[in-house]
Amino acid sequence: MRRIIIAGLFGTIGFSSSVRTLNAEGVEGNWPGFRGTMASGVADGAKIPTTWNVQTGENVRWKTPIPGLGLSSPIVWGERIFITTAVSTDEKGDKLKVGLYGDPNPINEKKTSECTWRVLCLDKKTGKVLWDKESYKGIPKIRRHPKASHANSTPVTDGHHVVAFFGSEGLYCYDVDGTLLWKKDLGTLDAGAYNDVDLQWEFGSSPTIHDGKLVIQCDVQETPFLAVLDLKDGSEIWRIDRNDVCSWSTPTVLTTGDRTQIICNGYHNIAGYDFKTGERLWTTRGGGDVPVCTPIVSHGLIFITNAHGPLAPIYAIEPAATGKLPTPSAERTSRYIAWYEARGGNYMQTPIVVGDFIYFCRDNGVLTCYKPESGEKVFSDRLGKGTTGFTASPVASDGRIFYTSEEGDVYVVKAGPQFEVLATNPIGEYSMATPAISDGTLLIRGQKHLFAIGASR
Repeated sequence: MRRIIIAGLFGTIGFSSSVRTLNAEGVEGNWPGFRGTMASGVADGAKIPTTWNVQTGENVRWKTPIPGLGLSSPIVWGERIFITTAVSTDEKGDKLKVGLYGDPNPINEKKTSECTWRVLCLDKKTGKVLWDKESYKGIPKIRRHPKASHANSTPVTDGHHVVAFFGSEGLYCYDVDGTLLWKKDLGTLDAGAYNDVDLQWEFGSSPTIHDGKLVIQCDVQETPFLAVLDLKDGSEIWRIDRNDVCSWSTPTVLTTGDRTQIICNGYHNIAGYDFKTGERLWTTRGGGDVPVCTPIVSHGLIFITNAHGPLAPIYAIEPAATGKLPTPSAERTSRYIAWYEARGGNYMQTPIVVGDFIYFCRDNGVLTCYKPESGEKVFSDRLGKGTTGFTASPVASDGRIFYTSEEGDVYVVKAGPQFEVLATNPIGEYSMATPAISDGTLLIRGQKHLFAIGASR
């Protein structure tokens, strides 16, 4: 690892405080998009139980069947939960192949099988479905990976609008009562293997809302782009070419002082873009050629990781970065890169910062903890037995981190400088969606149900 001593790293204390304030939305009940606010995944004060039992109902407030198959995360605003799914007429339409394997071939669904892409709204207290809207019906334009669905992208809300992104099947904006406000066809969005167009894996990047605008990152086979739309009507404010390989990463919007930037993971273009104009502010490249993880911000730094191929890098980048940053290596770094680790990063999971530590869990369960300011490794240990896959990103509350395996076992890890698993709680079905936290409730999406975990009332 190479580290750079940063002289006068800007406003670390004030910057971290602002992020904690944003994360407090989770405590108040709102979890508006993928991993809550700014993808932090943290909601302190939620008082989630450490143990539960789906079989006996202990600390399980409710579970609601969700039709079809979707790997999108639930989101929450007030007393309402929003979730998306795709219901197929094909007998293989709800099948998943979990585990650690290297088969890249898509599911061979029948070419005549139709899907309905749906948005559901549930009552947070009871799990009752309040409304269920069909957004699109037809034959899927893109095939899916065995670990994917036709509804991978997590919806997003600002409390007035609910936006669902179904890739090639379109972008749909509802109000919170389920009235369709607008829809937009963005064409075919094939986010498959960049070096083999026959390996279709479906779309996965989730939309982000900031200041009445909708941000979408579409790193796809043909003409990848980043765009900002007006949330009121879906009209395009700007669009710029990304010139990158296919990715499944969700963009993060960061404001520091008078600078607001959109941060994107990538392979050729790990970059920050001006929110108002789309001008590229800074860029670097390299690492894994299948970018999945969402950028996160904490301790005055931007953390980006990707992993596929020979490298699995972690980048810790200053938000004030400008220009083309040299690709980090053992011999070369940049003044805007606080630290860099070539082999410590994640493939599928977005990392998480809890207190004074940042945690990276790989898809084989190897969990590594670092100090976020310096990159000093604190520990590395393993969740599970080494044969279980981990795809869902972690969430955290009150000094505990919740890691969900693909088999549906939720590992509760104590945050801190020592590795300690406090409990392992099975939900009894496959789970690949990142959970949400709201008002003392942990919402876990399984293959068939949405589970509400909370202290028994």
